[in-house]
Amino acid sequence: MPLGHILCLTSNFPRWQGDSTTNFVLHLAKDLQHIGWQVTVLAPHAKGAKCHETLDGIKVHRFRYLFPEGFETVCYQGGALINLRKNRFNYGKLPALVFFEWLKTISCLRSGKFDLLHSHWLLPQGFVGALAAGPLNIPHVCTIHGGDVFGLQGTLLNKFKAFAIRHTDAITVNSSATRQAVSSICRDYSPLHTIPMGVSPASAPQTTKIPPPLRQITGPIVLFIGRLVEEKGLTDLLEAFSLLHNRHQGITLVVIGDGQDRPLLEKQVRDLGLNEKVLFTGWLDANQIPAFLAAADIFVAPSRTSPEGWVEAQGLSIIEAMMAELPVIATRTGGIVDSVEHNISGILIPERSPTELASAINKLLIHPELAKVLGQEARHKAITNFSRQSSAAKFSELFKSLIKDKKASTKQGS
Repeated sequence: MPLGHILCLTSNFPRWQGDSTTNFVLHLAKDLQHIGWQVTVLAPHAKGAKCHETLDGIKVHRFRYLFPEGFETVCYQGGALINLRKNRFNYGKLPALVFFEWLKTISCLRSGKFDLLHSHWLLPQGFVGALAAGPLNIPHVCTIHGGDVFGLQGTLLNKFKAFAIRHTDAITVNSSATRQAVSSICRDYSPLHTIPMGVSPASAPQTTKIPPPLRQITGPIVLFIGRLVEEKGLTDLLEAFSLLHNRHQGITLVVIGDGQDRPLLEKQVRDLGLNEKVLFTGWLDANQIPAFLAAADIFVAPSRTSPEGWVEAQGLSIIEAMMAELPVIATRTGGIVDSVEHNISGILIPERSPTELASAINKLLIHPELAKVLGQEARHKAITNFSRQSSAAKFSELFKSLIKDKKASTKQGS
């Protein structure tokens, strides 16, 4: 018998099999189902996506919020914050998104099928969930991933955030940085739990097969994985590489990912004369990533604070690299410091510091024994603190506790 039925409300979920949209919400849903929960996902529709389907064993409903479907551009393609920054017309679409998300959430919860609502991101899902679950007396957990509290600032938005927090049964955060941001909004809010998103130890490479794009590379490989947007700091990494590439024969920077800033970054590569030294692969299927991690020598995550105040709240690609026993160089910002300890499980540098980044890469290349030790400690820490199994188990215990408490309070009130 299932432990219960969860309605997962999110604006970030793969639109189809093999989609480039980050899949950590899908992974958590699958892990919860493996434990014994039944999970149904409710997400915004996007052009080319199905309104109803089963994806990797998870039932998915995607609600329409604008017609024709080509107008549904607030979410996906790098995330809502990026889409709002790049196209101000998307702000005009937000009321429709929020209204139809609320309408569909109410419809699902009134069906009587669900024991708990789990919303991802405080705005708008946490706010919508508070409006929908509260009146129906259904337990509501909101998971805050960071971008919504760091990147959405302003007096009115902070009031919406505070309302959502105070009218939610429990809040989970993925790092100490996110926890501090939530506490600054509602200092007296107590049902706050730190549960990082998990990465599977199985993502550690088990093969020595070299991916075809890397077979002609004879020198060291520096790897970057992420969205090609300003806050991921790839411009700093390219500047660092321009200072570094002449020191090491055959060194190559491999960039896995895509995003709105890719044309600008490719122009920067040409302007710096790095055409033969930088390889853009675009998005890759998740099952291809372990082979690239296995072939790489160093993983770099030069994240920086965005103009809107966004910071890297956790950095799942960093933890995936740590699982693969890669030495990591990352910026000392946001929640990165929870996983990367300077000179223990990686190297931390200030953000927007190409010179220091180049120096750190050079240090690991000329001291391979240090790189090996850092990689080994990184894998140990990732397995100990950031596994998918551990994350799902903590969510499961929280869900069971809230459902039990809600049932008890309902009986007392009847």
